[in-house]
Amino acid sequence: MIHVDVAMRRGDFSLDARFTTPEAGVVALFGRSGCGKTTIVNLISGLLRPDRGRIEIGGETLIDTASGRCLAPEQRRIGYVFQDARLFPHLSVAANLAYGLKRSRGRAHVIEYDDVVSLLALAPLLARRPHSLSGGERQRVGLGRALLAQPRLLLLDEPLASLDAARREEVLPYLEALRLRLSLPMIYVSHAFDEVLRLATHLVVLEAGRIVAQGPLTEASLDPALTAIVGPAAVGAILDAQVLEGDAATGLTRVRVGRSGTLRLRAPDLIAGAQVRVQVLARDVILSDRAPVGLSVRNALRGHIVSIESQGDEACRTLLDLDGARIVAHVTRDAAAALQLRPGGEVWALVKTVSLRSHAFPHA
Repeated sequence: MIHVDVAMRRGDFSLDARFTTPEAGVVALFGRSGCGKTTIVNLISGLLRPDRGRIEIGGETLIDTASGRCLAPEQRRIGYVFQDARLFPHLSVAANLAYGLKRSRGRAHVIEYDDVVSLLALAPLLARRPHSLSGGERQRVGLGRALLAQPRLLLLDEPLASLDAARREEVLPYLEALRLRLSLPMIYVSHAFDEVLRLATHLVVLEAGRIVAQGPLTEASLDPALTAIVGPAAVGAILDAQVLEGDAATGLTRVRVGRSGTLRLRAPDLIAGAQVRVQVLARDVILSDRAPVGLSVRNALRGHIVSIESQGDEACRTLLDLDGARIVAHVTRDAAAALQLRPGGEVWALVKTVSLRSHAFPHA
């Protein structure tokens, strides 16, 4: 487990954060700029010291202000990838990677040099200097150097923030490959929810130095606290699904969500058995009190209402359970009254295929 319970004050900024996450997977620290994300990873790495707190990784205490224990940064076995990669400009890519290996002395190797070069496609870059690399290439080298130090935890502080859209798309598949092929836990800082959607397994949401939501991504994505950060238009559920079959003629793929529900996606290239993550936005869900007939909507899932909460004078936030898959719908109070929506009541959720956003997990 990764356990963080820290508090500190610097000028007008105050941080008071507590969370516990699984040691495996990718933990995303998500929130607006200035909310405390980078402060937390700097505290974990040892670059900052809290006024009060305790940080543990895998049962080992990195810092405990109550007892006075504090491991130096170099003793924590943590890799850190910054926004700007921070490569040595006078060294080649190969020499930058070798520096990572030098830092691994005395540590058990979980990944070898050749594996890093292959995983991050660095072979064509080894003789080059950082000034000749693109931003995406520099970040890949920075990742490789951090991995070769053989860390037990990898911290990534908005590693894509300084890249344009094309370079971000260049690097993201490599980060996904790291998550898939290595058992190395990662803490990923971001204020871009699309990155969180593709990479995270666990989500910690911060606002003004406080944690307002946390949990597995599929659960935390339903937390109302996200609305204030991502905006109403981006609020919705994230579902882990499995591909059942594709139809080349229509370009649609059928996937299983929950225990028995199915959705049709516009993703013709997915293979049966593959894992896919589906985002269902609340604004795209239509509710019906009966099975739909004669509609163009291809996705209709039967379930029941878990809760209904008023949001302002007109809207209601409705949480639905569709045989194990939970999604959110936003309806007007007038519609809720007309349909007699109530907790425990049966309902059909209708979702247009064209509105679904999906992302397949890479294969090993």
